[in-house]
Amino acid sequence: MQVLLNSRSESFPQGLANRSGMLGRYVMDHVNGAIAFGITTEFMGRYYYGYRPNGIYIPRFRNLDAQEPDGEFLRGYGFQGGAMALEAPMIATAIPGFGAGFKQALRQPPAWAFFLAGFGECLPYAENRITLDPKLVDRHGMPQVRFDVRFRDNEKKLLQDAAQQARAMLEGAGLQNVLSVATPSTPGDAIHEMGGACMGRDPQRSVLNGWNQSHDVPNLFVTDGSSMSSCGVVNPSLTFMALTARAANHAVEQVRGGRV
Repeated sequence: MQVLLNSRSESFPQGLANRSGMLGRYVMDHVNGAIAFGITTEFMGRYYYGYRPNGIYIPRFRNLDAQEPDGEFLRGYGFQGGAMALEAPMIATAIPGFGAGFKQALRQPPAWAFFLAGFGECLPYAENRITLDPKLVDRHGMPQVRFDVRFRDNEKKLLQDAAQQARAMLEGAGLQNVLSVATPSTPGDAIHEMGGACMGRDPQRSVLNGWNQSHDVPNLFVTDGSSMSSCGVVNPSLTFMALTARAANHAVEQVRGGRV
């Protein structure tokens, strides 16, 4: 987006492919920071028994068909999670004692813990945007980008619900000493950035068409997460790849047909 915003001309005074003024708007990232954590003694003394090469995933289950009566937020979230042995480096600061007794306590077989971490949907807000900084430039004199992106009330309520649901799941599974927190992340922390050059049918309200092709500049395709107009709840990387393959195929067809 920085390149497009900086590519200004008489035809595109607001940046290349930005006649709609939508370039840089609707920037999104997954909101996270809802975590629940509990301990089990079931595998006490087994150092490696519970380890697996991957974790677990719980798909979205809130507001699936319609807004649920107790859902104070729109859309939903999913959970990533996994188990781990609480070995000495992880729990040393929580064990009381000093000297030989403390060292002996660290040699005891570990307890096991399980955690759930929520990844929630951020609604598309036109106010969440990237613009060019009027003063800050790089060593070549090119304006740098300014981010004005934040999570809002819906995302905060969603995160609180995720923490409550995660806690209930772990307690229902029999884990002990369950703790849960809901601290909204900073946009960008989930590294699932989306939006900014959203696709849509109306050239006045979007930057790209359904093929990731610029409404204003037919030979310009934007195939990263910028085209996303909703972030959903799952990792978007495979979606980016699919959109890119689809856009590339369409571009080839356009060239062969003499339309680009």
